[in-house]
Formats: sequence, structure tokens, C-alpha cells
Amino acid sequence: MEIREPDPDESERIREVVDSSMTTSFRLSPGQIDAVTDEQFADDAVAERLEDEKAVLRVAETAAEIEGKTIAGFVEGRLENEWGEVNWLFVDPEHRGRGIGTELYETVTETLRDRGADRICVTVLEANTEGHGFVERFGLEHEDDRRVDIADESLVKYVYTDPDVDADLPGESGREDAAEESFPETETIDGTLTTTDDDETIYIDRDENESGTAASFFATYEDEALTDQYGFYCANCGSLDISMDNMNRLECANCGNSHAERSGESYDDSYL
Repeated sequence: MEIREPDPDESERIREVVDSSMTTSFRLSPGQIDAVTDEQFADDAVAERLEDEKAVLRVAETAAEIEGKTIAGFVEGRLENEWGEVNWLFVDPEHRGRGIGTELYETVTETLRDRGADRICVTVLEANTEGHGFVERFGLEHEDDRRVDIADESLVKYVYTDPDVDADLPGESGREDAAEESFPETETIDGTLTTTDDDETIYIDRDENESGTAASFFATYEDEALTDQYGFYCANCGSLDISMDNMNRLECANCGNSHAERSGESYDDSYL
């Protein structure tokens, strides 16, 4: 296995790795995955970041029986003052279980430190079912949430860093603190976020949410103890008129905000 900087003409293969990895491990619909992949890893986007002195892009190249060599993993980091941020890490599902993710992570963090980073943080999309556990294997802890707009999708990123770091986390273009996002048509009663439906008080669980195309969906409950689920709340418009089909797809009838849940059978439990 060789870890190296990619060439600009390898962006198509990088997109293939990203798409297959996200399809296997992310709770996003095929349309959402295509949108993120097309925006973040388009030819011009990859070429631009390769020219950016603050960006660090690396691929893992492995031997293949037929093709000779193939890109099996991709990682991207960025230097932000004293911080090194690892923003994306993908491993092709067919090549998992061989330590590729670990090699990519260690290479990008070492490169960022060599370029002047005193601290390392890692951002993982909330919808990445396997990425959180992978990051925690390196002793990092969940320190912050960010709401980011990617390809017209409003998504939440978890920020991980060393537990003993006492410093402000680096900023991110277009970021919004997910914990401080707007909750229309709500009020806080005794520290609990609530809304109403036909004059009935409905309790919103901020910790139980799903990403949406415009804003998150939050589970709602009939009681303050959050034991009897009522349904879902749309943080984009404040509506409780949320439908869920037999594939666990959520959609707001008021504003069209939507979220598609993947079947658990689609997930691959192999390590990155």
C-alpha cells in the first residue's frame, strides 16, 4: 500500500470511492449522496484543493489483481492556524479491514503537524454510522456540533478532538452551531423545548434528531420525561405534520423538508 498525493485526473476514481463508502456507511438517500459527491469531489473542486497550500489530500493506492493498482481510500485535511482539521476520510468497502483508514488518518495528521498544527480535530457527519467509532479509537472525544450546508443539504457535523485540549475550536466556512439553530414555533418551559398541537403541549428532544434537506427533524414526545413519542418536529418551519413511510423516510408536509433513512442491512460493520 502506498499513501500519496492524488493527481488531478484521478478525481473520478476518488468520487467512486466516496460514493461507495457513503452508500455503505451513511444514513443518507442516494440523491443526497450524489449531491454531496458531485459538489465536494467534482473535478474542479479536487483540482482547486490540490492547489490550496492549506489543504492536504492523500489517497491510498493498493495492488489489484486485474488493474495492477487502484485507489482504495481518500483523506482530506486542512490547516487552520494552530489547528489541523481532518474533514473527510473514506475507504472503499471492498478494501476495508486492512488498516487503510488508520494509515490515511495517521498520514494526514502527521502532515498537518509537520506544517505547523499544534492540535488536531476531526469532523464527522452525523449521518456517518461508522465514522464516529473510528475516530474514538484514537482517543478523540465529541466536543462540538456544527450545522453545515453541503450541496443544498443542511447537515450536522460532529467535531472530535483530544479531551484535554483547552482552546477554541477552529471556525469553518458556512458553519452554524447546531445546538443554537433556530426552532420556529417553539418555547422553552423549565429548560425543555416545546411546541403545541391543538393546544396540547408537545416536548421536543434536541438530542434525538435526523438530518434533513433544509433542517433537522427532532423526535417529539407527549410527556416531559420523553417516554411516549408523539412524532417529529421540522426545524425548518416548525411543523409537526411529518410523515414517515415503511422505509423510514421522513417528509414535512408543510415545507417539503425530507430525510431518507437507510436500512440497517445496508451497513458494513468492517473497520475503516
